[in-house]
Amino acid sequence: MTEFSFSCTGVRADRYAAGPTLVFRLRVTASGDTPVHALALRCQLRIEPARRGYAADEADGLTDLFGERSRWGSTLQPVQFAQVPLMVTAFTGETEADLVVPCTYDLDIAATRYLDALTDGEVPLLMLFSGTAFTGTGGFQVEPVPWDREATCRMPVATWREMVEQHFPGCGWIRLPRATMDALLAYRSRHALPSWDATLRALLDDGAAAGVPANDPLRALTGTTGRTHP
Repeated sequence: MTEFSFSCTGVRADRYAAGPTLVFRLRVTASGDTPVHALALRCQLRIEPARRGYAADEADGLTDLFGERSRWGSTLQPVQFAQVPLMVTAFTGETEADLVVPCTYDLDIAATRYLDALTDGEVPLLMLFSGTAFTGTGGFQVEPVPWDREATCRMPVATWREMVEQHFPGCGWIRLPRATMDALLAYRSRHALPSWDATLRALLDDGAAAGVPANDPLRALTGTTGRTHP
């Protein structure tokens, strides 16, 4: 049976992708001289937060994920980052392939909240591989890729931030329920506010500047003064 091993030689932000995307460069090695016609892989990526240190401001940003720093000995558990398929074309001995990982800037996702809290250094990632190999000389033989195949990767935080800035320059992103969006849209239209930023700033003001009328549907979401509640 062919033995497979994997390593990650680099990671970059894809400048030409339609959405936030990271590209990991993988080196795949197969034992012996038997040709590999194709590899159908399942790749799971996990963040291993216990494998790096954190500055005070980073620790503050991670409180909602892991609790106070005094509890991190038990709460700093791996965080799921992505699961993606990969087809590796024919090779013998060794080859390299790009693992394309679509990402999100949805701060409801634990991995995104973790990455957003980091200011510098590297992100410790564990890459787990499994799947099916098609090998053989003069025919096909189907072999499993064992579940214990893995590789580590130290992704620069700067690479993640570069990717985010390409698609959300200077911005954050939040997901809201449809009812909240409808109420915000009604409020923005009623007060002729020029942008979503101006709308939210008005709601964060004293309430007098926002001038929320008694029948405004947003009153039920923000309270009677027009202020948002924490």
